[in-house]
Amino acid sequence: MADKPTMTTSAGAPVSDNQNSVTAGERGPVLLQDYQLIEKLAHQNRERIPERVVHAKGWGAHGVLKITGDISKYTIAKALQPGAETPMLARFSTVAGEAGAADAERDVRGFALKFYTEDGNWDLVGNNTPVFFVRDALKFPDFIHTQKRHPRTNLRSPTAMWDFWSLSPESLHQVTILMSDRGLPVAPMYMNGYGSHTYSLWNDKGERFWVKFHFKTMQGHKHYTNAEAEEVVGKTRESYQEALFGTIERGEFPKWKVQVQIMPEADAEKTEYNPFDLTKVWPHADYPPIDIGVMELNRNPDNYFTEIENAAFSPSNIVPGISYSPDKMLQARIFSYADAHRYRLGTHYETIPVNQPKCPVHHYHRDGEMNTFGGIKTGNPDAFYEPNSFGGPVESPSVKEPPLRISGDADRYNHRIGNDDYGQPRALFNLFDEGEKNRLFSNIAAAMGGVPGEIIERQLAHFDKVHPDYGNGVRKALKEAHGYEANAVPVTGKTPQHAAE
Repeated sequence: MADKPTMTTSAGAPVSDNQNSVTAGERGPVLLQDYQLIEKLAHQNRERIPERVVHAKGWGAHGVLKITGDISKYTIAKALQPGAETPMLARFSTVAGEAGAADAERDVRGFALKFYTEDGNWDLVGNNTPVFFVRDALKFPDFIHTQKRHPRTNLRSPTAMWDFWSLSPESLHQVTILMSDRGLPVAPMYMNGYGSHTYSLWNDKGERFWVKFHFKTMQGHKHYTNAEAEEVVGKTRESYQEALFGTIERGEFPKWKVQVQIMPEADAEKTEYNPFDLTKVWPHADYPPIDIGVMELNRNPDNYFTEIENAAFSPSNIVPGISYSPDKMLQARIFSYADAHRYRLGTHYETIPVNQPKCPVHHYHRDGEMNTFGGIKTGNPDAFYEPNSFGGPVESPSVKEPPLRISGDADRYNHRIGNDDYGQPRALFNLFDEGEKNRLFSNIAAAMGGVPGEIIERQLAHFDKVHPDYGNGVRKALKEAHGYEANAVPVTGKTPQHAAE
């Protein structure tokens, strides 16, 4: 058998005995001089880092993005040119649960992607749904509070959840998706992914286009009912990790068809809905999805902590040819995600190997905790500021993007006034067959257990505005599940608006 390497301390000193601590005699106390013991215990105390505030429980793998379509007339992004193959990392996650939560819980799933392009890292940080619960990040911390534990009981609170949703009708679209079959996928391979936000593309002519990114599972959709999920959780809390890791280890590489919806820049002023509203989708009839390639996951991480737990995704990471939009939630996430990583992983989190770009990096950031990259990245120790006379890196006007052609007075606009928060949930509800609707009603009723009647009635009123059948279906399910006698809605059947659709 080949010789094994010698174990050392973290400073490289060889370890003579890793089985017994140093004591004053066979039965005496441990001595403070046993630095090997102290090092091991001190390091063990620091093996955990702060978990993510949201998306704490996650599963990930490496892969490749292959572009087969041609959208070069819309963007100069090298990773989106025909024939481009870009290495990437994916991390899927639940939103509300802590790191030890069960995988098979009804929740939105995070769908975070990092593409290592030759122009730097491009991160697309979305969900398995095309919309979200709120359209303004000012409400996001409050929403997340409702998904976490009650400060007094330390239990999850259905009352807080439904109270917030019933007071925020913009959440109806996402709530309907969450409580539908697609709210509980069997494993990451069986769900779609979406950039969710509106982003933008720009081309070599300085033209800007609004874009939505879609990743459609090529494995087909598979979902659990609540009862099936309870049975799974009773056997394992790691069902997603087991499925994703096992599938890739067997060489059965999961794939997603990559699509984009493209909107000319000027169209943003013409649509009936706000195309930058995260609670809305763009109708496919107006902006048909365009197939541009395939994303494949084909390699499991060698170390989960260093490659998945340490992975840091942020919408602030864009590359030439791809940019932002006036989406209010996106604008806030550009700050908040990178800020979360600086807190959780350290000032220089992008020097952690999994977050490092594969292209050359030159900047003037310096010092601070976890400065492991040998000073500053300028190539000359005398070039530690800019501008300088010592050959340090300089700006490149060639990658300047065109200006955003949207203007207006700075104000706190109330986007609830005049905004239709019921039309798109109605269109989604009308797509469900009877079985899907009945499961939707049942899932909602199950999630409303113990919620005060006042809140239930307020939420039912929103369901009624989507469609009377929606409200009445939930009323019936509430009575069956909890014996709750909801107030009857006087109108049944299709509304005039539905008749016209």
